[in-house]
Amino acid sequence: MRCVVDTNVIIGALLFAESVPGRAFKRALGEGEIIASIEFVEELQRVLNRQKFDRYITLEEREDFLETFVQRVILVAVAESLDVCRDPKDNMVLELAVAGNADTILTGDEDLLALHPFRGIAIARPIDFVGDFQS
Repeated sequence: MRCVVDTNVIIGALLFAESVPGRAFKRALGEGEIIASIEFVEELQRVLNRQKFDRYITLEEREDFLETFVQRVILVAVAESLDVCRDPKDNMVLELAVAGNADTILTGDEDLLALHPFRGIAIARPIDFVGDFQS
């Protein structure tokens, strides 16, 4: 199982490890592969560096998380540019999923969820993903 985990799910997992996003993220890591691109990692880094997270988690912890994330994911190069999502910023997630032959995109983003399925790729909320794969 190859997954793209959207930034909103990753942040939820980092801040609240036992939350639904946290459990979905752990499941994706444990039962499959998470794919990312350099562009996606850069976007994640920009989000993680936002001051609003300072009261929840230190910058050093966020940097350590990002370093571990990069070591655990499969990096792919995005070859196709897409312009299909209502929010143009979300096209990066679709491009990554296509380039990485993803089975699933995990997201809480309604603009992406509205496209389910996209080119045979499931677009699922973390709660649905956790429910689908529970033992």
